[in-house]
Amino acid sequence: MPIRFAVSLAIVIALAAFADPARADEKFTGYLCCNMRTDGSWISDINYAENGKTVIPAGTPVKVVGYGRQRVHIEIGGKKQAIGNDYSRDLALEAFAKRYVVAESPADKLAQYPKPIQDAITSMRLTKGMSREQVLMAVGYPVSSENPHLDAKVWHYWLSSYAEFRVTFDDRGLVTDIDADPDTRDRVVMK
Repeated sequence: MPIRFAVSLAIVIALAAFADPARADEKFTGYLCCNMRTDGSWISDINYAENGKTVIPAGTPVKVVGYGRQRVHIEIGGKKQAIGNDYSRDLALEAFAKRYVVAESPADKLAQYPKPIQDAITSMRLTKGMSREQVLMAVGYPVSSENPHLDAKVWHYWLSSYAEFRVTFDDRGLVTDIDADPDTRDRVVMK
């Protein structure tokens, strides 16, 4: 065996040992965890409410078809999209994927909630008394770069790069306050 070939083969074998085979094969089907906004091809984890974006409702069937650099490639109704890990990069990409594409349909849980909570969730709005799970379904996950612990008393969200809102929970994990400037508050709080 020529020395060059042997060295090349050794490098390939060494690199394969460091590869994550689970990542390459981690394709699965499930449901979108929460209401998410898309521009038609890109869903960002920050979930900005920019003009031209449409909402994909919580519980929408999703198929994870692969991974790219800081993105999870998915199909929704046969149409390709990507969920971008733009602000939660402390999460491994597979964990990030399983955060947004869940095994059980949130739509089944949604149907069990009281009508005012259902209305808030389906309109991507919040109201006092919602649980953490209900907040997640309504407006998505708070980005982990600003919210490293989901058991924190306050979650920070952004409706746009200039419109922050904060959700405060009591000891039981229920919303006690949604703090924002008046315009943002009008857009995220159920009346």
